[in-house]
Amino acid sequence: MASAASIFAVEDGRAFVLRAEGSWLVGDAGPLDGRLRQLRLPSGRQVQLDLAGVDRLDTAGAWLVLRTEQALEARGNTVAVTNVRPSFAPLLAQLREHGAVSPLPHPIPPHHTFIGFLARLGEVTTMLARRGYAMLGFGGLVFTTIARLSWRPGRLRLTATFVQMEQTGLDAMPIVGMLSFLVGVVMAYQGADQLRRFGAEIYTVNLLGISILRELGVLLAAIIIAGRSGSAFTAQIGTMQVNQEIDALHTLGLDPVEVLVLPRVFGLMLTLPLLVFYADAMGLLGGCLMTWGTLGINVPAFLDQLRGAITMWTLWIGVIKAPFFAAIISMVGCYEGFNVTGSADSVGRLTTQSVVESIFLVIVADAAFSILFSLLHI
Repeated sequence: MASAASIFAVEDGRAFVLRAEGSWLVGDAGPLDGRLRQLRLPSGRQVQLDLAGVDRLDTAGAWLVLRTEQALEARGNTVAVTNVRPSFAPLLAQLREHGAVSPLPHPIPPHHTFIGFLARLGEVTTMLARRGYAMLGFGGLVFTTIARLSWRPGRLRLTATFVQMEQTGLDAMPIVGMLSFLVGVVMAYQGADQLRRFGAEIYTVNLLGISILRELGVLLAAIIIAGRSGSAFTAQIGTMQVNQEIDALHTLGLDPVEVLVLPRVFGLMLTLPLLVFYADAMGLLGGCLMTWGTLGINVPAFLDQLRGAITMWTLWIGVIKAPFFAAIISMVGCYEGFNVTGSADSVGRLTTQSVVESIFLVIVADAAFSILFSLLHI
């Protein structure tokens, strides 16, 4: 049986000799590495690594030999590996040739370099442009189908449209109303806290009326619907895509856009303006109760101040935006549903993606409307 790996340091005249013995194999690499690190290595000396006593040598043992050689040379020593058996020489030569002893530098991911950053930026820009072009194409397909139905309105599926109105409108009223009410409370509390410093607490009503009716009501309703109904559109159509029900519609000679998309688009476009009006009312109710409880502004005083702060356009600006936001949410949700591939992971990923895209596009559209209304002095 071969002896265990060991190494001894001896003085031999002018040279310092490290005698290796035993089996330098991977099984003994751990203890042997510890002994090598504990050696008091000389500096500025001639050192011999004597391998005459090594019975067996594998890659791990050869790596330890060459690492010790490099450590000694780094201290200014002149190192010679002696008495190497002919069977061990090719292994040592191969490790020395390929630089396997020196630790490789940690690879820098390509996107962490400046060129990689530019390449990644270009890829993302190209991808976004491609997706935007595809979404515009899908929107054109939807409007083409609507134009075709205008000549044959009997093909519109009214039952499916009413079902979508119930699911996206009536069923969403509790969550939209509760969140709008709480946002009205928060806006009233924060506005009153700031205006109290100037003795202008009564203008909290103005703040509530303008902010909720022009922006917060429609934005809050659209974001809730994007997370609730837009994601449902993607999941429903995506599941049909996975189950090959879309292919079955094509086989039956039915247009999936006409059967699946238009009822969702029309249903949401009809219900979101009503939800916005409901969200405005609930937000003002929350603000009214908050101002009554904290500022002592009773309901008649609140309504009188609100009447002087807003006009009909203040209400209609928010309501006018609603059908456009509804069209964005419904078409993005349906578009991502048709892009689902045959896996459950694809359904979840594109459902999340449709919500993010819908909210982003709704906010972009809201910014565009703000610019337009500002130019029109509305």
